[in-house]
Amino acid sequence: LSTLLWAPWWALDGAPLGELSGDQDFQLFLHKNLEFTRKIKGDVAALQRVVCDTFQLCKEEELLLVRQDLGIPQAPLEQCHQHTFQVESCFSQIRDGLHTYHGSLAAILELLPGHTGLVETLQLDAANLSSNIQQQMEDLGLATVTYPTEGPGPLPAFSSHFHHQVGGFFILANFQRFLETAYRALRHLACL
Repeated sequence: LSTLLWAPWWALDGAPLGELSGDQDFQLFLHKNLEFTRKIKGDVAALQRVVCDTFQLCKEEELLLVRQDLGIPQAPLEQCHQHTFQVESCFSQIRDGLHTYHGSLAAILELLPGHTGLVETLQLDAANLSSNIQQQMEDLGLATVTYPTEGPGPLPAFSSHFHHQVGGFFILANFQRFLETAYRALRHLACL
């Protein structure tokens, strides 16, 4: 799995991003938001542990058949690891994905009412990171591109409490994968 996750990054070595690499404000933005993304990943991992401990839903491979029935969307980030990597396209997808997961966390709020504070903090952090990226795009004069969301869009209506639990599990698993890719994209830009 780690090989598959890293494979797209080999193509980024030749990405023409030199004009941004020396910009101190851009580098400061990257380093601050790398830490912010790492914090969000930690909060998602904490919620994943709660779902595992509370509902005994811990292994994705055991739930794949149920996942097909639920139709939980994965926010796309293909613009962040293609050979034709462009900052504005990647940032737009990160921003849009954060907006999607911000909304999806409402299902987690319903599922884990005893952890409302952590879920609300996570929603606020996702909104703030999205806002930071939008502001940086504007500061750099980058065009903002909105990609259509893949999949059904809003969350499906869960037919049972078990489906809600499994749906919550996959929302968090998808969000964690999304954050890992976003983190690698920001780290790649910081290393240029």
